[in-house]
Amino acid sequence: MKGSVYRKDGKWAYRFDLGPDPLTGRRRQPSKSGFATKKEADKALRAAIAAAESGRHVGGSRRTVAEFFDEWCKAMAASVRPKTLAKYHLCRDSYIVPVIGETALQDLTPVRLNLMYAHLLEKGRVHRRGQQGAGLSRATVATVHRVVRRALADAVRWGYVPRNVAEDARPPSVGRRAATVWTPDQLRAFLAHVKDDRLYALYLLIVTTGMRRGEAVGLRREDVDLAAGTVVPQRPRIVVDGQTAEGETKTESGRRPRALDPVTLAALRVHVERWEKERADTGHSNELLFCWPDGAYIHPDSVTDWFQQHARAAGLPVIRLHDVRHSYATAALKSGVHPKVVSERLGHTDVAFTLRTYSHVIPGMDEAAAGLVAGVILGPADDNEKPPVHETVHEEAGSPLDDEEEKG
Repeated sequence: MKGSVYRKDGKWAYRFDLGPDPLTGRRRQPSKSGFATKKEADKALRAAIAAAESGRHVGGSRRTVAEFFDEWCKAMAASVRPKTLAKYHLCRDSYIVPVIGETALQDLTPVRLNLMYAHLLEKGRVHRRGQQGAGLSRATVATVHRVVRRALADAVRWGYVPRNVAEDARPPSVGRRAATVWTPDQLRAFLAHVKDDRLYALYLLIVTTGMRRGEAVGLRREDVDLAAGTVVPQRPRIVVDGQTAEGETKTESGRRPRALDPVTLAALRVHVERWEKERADTGHSNELLFCWPDGAYIHPDSVTDWFQQHARAAGLPVIRLHDVRHSYATAALKSGVHPKVVSERLGHTDVAFTLRTYSHVIPGMDEAAAGLVAGVILGPADDNEKPPVHETVHEEAGSPLDDEEEKG
């Protein structure tokens, strides 16, 4: 197949020969215009020709971006978590459709996406609170880009467009946010401050297990085995569009029993006894361990607000409740707990993710490991200062492995 790019109305376009129509014999020359550069038009031409040659030619359509995203969100409803679907809806309704919703899906270009990202950075915020500016953060715009890229990947698979133009767009770069963590002393100070709080056992669980907020708030009586001293969060409570909903554990390892230390187990046993008494007195049927005396649900966002109020009252740096999870992981790794064990207790997919997430802890661990291993091999520091004593090695004659072991 042959094609060409050419100037049209101040921009670039492409056209190629698809061959005669098998029914009418008429010449077919698919074309598309509106490209900002010749390079863009040429790349789109090559993609269109490749699609046609593989039998995936995309016919002309005036389906708009808004129409496509409506269809896409409905198609995603059965395959993603409610919180993820809510994120898709938010991006569609607040950021994508208001800016490029009327654009034909097949007219979408990397340049148009770049212009949308620039607009969102400058004045894309829909709901402003306090001193917030008119523009979205770079991280939020980067999230919008990821949603667009995933949606357009499906558009390619569905045969709506020949290529994913988001792959060539340039979203804002986002630096990795370093988690703010509390030291073990600060964690102890916080626990001492909330010792008499109704949710003391919940805070203690997060501090000593690294449990996620939703997992802790969603704990039910059947998830806790006081005899075995373990807890298995099965149905976390998540927030979707401001409303609480029942979610799922993020990974298979998140469903593994987590052992509790004696202090946390004792606090949880006291809380369960109080919960059972209140349940009998009021007759409520709420299965959640952390609820009001009458069984009323506690909103997860309220737990975060109360946590930060306690932090201020205790004179501690105000961090996110999720950062307590990071504080636990950091303390565990620094104390010498094997990364595989930390990974499993946190419910991570694999230990590689744990090591990437907490790479800031590794340098200190590496230095400690160097000293520990050297001590095992070389002996105590005092012995290391003595001149080496050469031992006489009595070799067995004719041993064929001696040289290989020395090389290894």
